[in-house]
Amino acid sequence: MRKDFHEMKIDPSGLDRLPVYKLLTSSVIPRPIAFVSTVGEKGCPNLAPFSFFTTLCARPPILGFSCGRRKGEKKDTLRNIELTRDFVVNIVTDDLAEAMNQSSAEFPYGVDEFKEVGLTAVPSDRVKSPRLFESPVNMECRLMQVLEFGKDPDISSFIIGEVVFFHVRDELLENGYVNMHELKALGRLGSELYCRTKDIFEMKRPYPYPH
Repeated sequence: MRKDFHEMKIDPSGLDRLPVYKLLTSSVIPRPIAFVSTVGEKGCPNLAPFSFFTTLCARPPILGFSCGRRKGEKKDTLRNIELTRDFVVNIVTDDLAEAMNQSSAEFPYGVDEFKEVGLTAVPSDRVKSPRLFESPVNMECRLMQVLEFGKDPDISSFIIGEVVFFHVRDELLENGYVNMHELKALGRLGSELYCRTKDIFEMKRPYPYPH
């Protein structure tokens, strides 16, 4: 028997940015976290987390993440990507949770977040941007396109990159898959909440799919 529910009807066109942001980030959950490393002027590395992040295509491998503005100004990550045309997405695991959170602080441009939060930048194979040594999965990306949405001062830039090189620790790779039980990746929820990928279960699809 159908049970009726009471519901709020919300028109986002009449709301400011913050209440819409709260609705989105507490409804679209969990979200993977792109821990993005870049390099800026004078070779200074940068590291910052972004949870508006997804994959877009497998062949070629393409991913994207959204980078908002800070007080109407471009964030360091976007400035660096526009400069070098590349970046690295590093996967955030349990062990990186605190450092990832600390790296989201508003450091001045030109500050090395790797050093500030006690992490290690190491050279990439195909791009100028460094990768994060402590992350077990790194994806080196070349910039394909930047799409802009919204109006000043609430512009968001959706950064699209092609993955040109993967780094995966040997012990995590099984039959072409990253062992998700061992990876222990973090997910982003609303407000200041996160989740762990420990409660994993399997459901077989009702049609054939690539193994």
